Amino acid sequence: MSVDVDGSRYVDDVEPRTLLVQHLRERLGKVGTVVGCDTSNCGSCTVLMGGADEAPLSVKSCSVLAVQADGASVTTIEGLAGPGGELHAVQQAFHELHALQCGYCTPGMIMSAVDLLRDNDDPSEEEIREGLAGNLCRCTGYQNIVRAVQAAAKSLREVVHA
Repeated sequence: MSVDVDGSRYVDDVEPRTLLVQHLRERLGKVGTVVGCDTSNCGSCTVLMGGADEAPLSVKSCSVLAVQADGASVTTIEGLAGPGGELHAVQQAFHELHALQCGYCTPGMIMSAVDLLRDNDDPSEEEIREGLAGNLCRCTGYQNIVRAVQAAAKSLREVVHA
């Protein structure tokens, strides 16, 4: 299989039963993509994946076979930051607004929020909660997460209109 992960092309032989999350972590060293539940319920393993002709969508990498990513482009939490290491607006907002506690769900929350904000640049609180419904956090009350997504949306809108 051939897959573009975080801007680098990887060509590997993989067993047909290998999950994308396993391939990312064990073969490519992308350990920011965490394994939470192994059942696709928690969303901790969320990455962005798309083909050459399609916008990337958030997917739970524990529910995708690695071979299904053949020819695709995958962005992990490690690939979200800019080339100089500057944080993506969502990462920065999560940091500034303390939108995490233990941090285990954070990579998946951030990746899902990036997908949400690509489609809706000014989501309401209800739309944010709905957009992140596939991601579970066992530590927070979600309020700071929602605030962080709202702040990131505002920041991204300001960049577009600048």
